[in-house]
Amino acid sequence: MKYTIKGMQIEELEKLIVTNGFSKFRASQIYNWLYKNCEDKIELMENLSTDLKVFLKDNSILSTLELSKKVEFENTTKFLFKTKNNQFIETVSMIDDDKHTICLSSQVGCSVDCDFCATGKMGFIKNLSAGEILDQLIYIKRNISQPITNIVFMGMGEPFLNYKNVIKSADIMNDALGLNFGYNRITISTAGIVPKINQFIEDQKKYNLAISLNASNDKIRNEIMPINKKWPISELLKISKKFNKSKKNKITFEYVLIDSVNDSESDAIQLCELLKNSHCKLNIIPFNYIGNQYKRPSEDKINNFIDIVHKNHQGFRILVRWSKGIDINAGCGQLSTKEI
Repeated sequence: MKYTIKGMQIEELEKLIVTNGFSKFRASQIYNWLYKNCEDKIELMENLSTDLKVFLKDNSILSTLELSKKVEFENTTKFLFKTKNNQFIETVSMIDDDKHTICLSSQVGCSVDCDFCATGKMGFIKNLSAGEILDQLIYIKRNISQPITNIVFMGMGEPFLNYKNVIKSADIMNDALGLNFGYNRITISTAGIVPKINQFIEDQKKYNLAISLNASNDKIRNEIMPINKKWPISELLKISKKFNKSKKNKITFEYVLIDSVNDSESDAIQLCELLKNSHCKLNIIPFNYIGNQYKRPSEDKINNFIDIVHKNHQGFRILVRWSKGIDINAGCGQLSTKEI
């Protein structure tokens, strides 16, 4: 059986290298090649000894994904990757002036089953390894010249239902000896897995956190996000207060605006009351069509909703995100490989 080295932290590499008779410092060299140099071709790792190169060729897996397809539209690129066990995931690169955001998947499919999300309709297939998460980023870093400025765990899957591998991959991204991205450039988005949010706080992780709220009351959220029956809005607000007390960057609530579901004037007013003095950020995202019964509100309804929130909000910040890549099904909520 071969060792999957991509995704290993330095301590794991040191143990593997020493156990197999090599000097401990060789682990740092491999770590540097994998993450700082984004290199997975053993023959190009110039400072490794010949016997170590032979060992790695015979006993290790350094690349976990294979590009299957790439689709581009304007400054957005969607990548379809195939895993070693022939599963598929999608990853998105979005460039806007000097900003380059990549949207990473953490699972194949998703078990949360949000009614308006294409990934949820796939069902859950498997958790991605830390290496499979990292290789999405590394491929884009190597193949798109514009430097990556923001990393968001908002692709396929619920990141906090793959907590261990998501945090492990984020830690390697953040490590100054690894990929060296600042913690404030990494955002993890969750549908609201309260015990894992609590663990995230207790583990003192500094990454940005976003919660998909998408409704201003439990009745609507129960309908479009069944997970709300287990962890209702009151629980999300309670854990967000704990998060905000412990973090410099306040929590973000994401609100996907869906026609005739959560976009009325009363929804806007109720949302303002719900988040009053929460000191959070509210990110309003107009819905992206996925081929089911849900639709994006008209421009007038979107603007009216936003205007009402702006006029009535107290104690929280408001952002509006118009998803890029909707023409190639690369927008928020559109990622799915069910047809492949």
